[in-house]
Amino acid sequence: YLDEDEAKHLREYLLRGGFLWADDFWGEYAWQVWENEIRKALPSNAFPIVDLPINHPLFHTLYDVRQLPQIPSISYFFGSGGRTSERGQDSAVPHARAIFDPGGHMIVFITHNTDFGDAFEREGDSREYFERFAADGYAVGINVILYALTH
Repeated sequence: YLDEDEAKHLREYLLRGGFLWADDFWGEYAWQVWENEIRKALPSNAFPIVDLPINHPLFHTLYDVRQLPQIPSISYFFGSGGRTSERGQDSAVPHARAIFDPGGHMIVFITHNTDFGDAFEREGDSREYFERFAADGYAVGINVILYALTH
């Protein structure tokens, strides 16, 4: 949880050109906790969270991403027999959302009900997991990095 000083420094970082990608939190409860924490740094009246449509330029910076993949943790994927929604119906739909600064620059990219981190860090653990999730995960990840560096 962010204390007052951490929230202040996060806000300063973001408003001075920083970028945050929040990833790997699942279900409504985790969303509410995350939103409460980010609101300490970026109040909702000045920094609304918006859904990011798949036609947003971020998804087409280098790779043409046509849908947001739902990437589970590798342990959940194999432990559940191949399912992707880690909280069942509560996390059935992955979301891409964003927060923009007053000048219209994206300062926070949010991927909810999906785990892009595992697509990057667990790709060598299983050929099946790699083939199912890594290519889509890397496409989004590279687009995010390039978008953040160029916008």
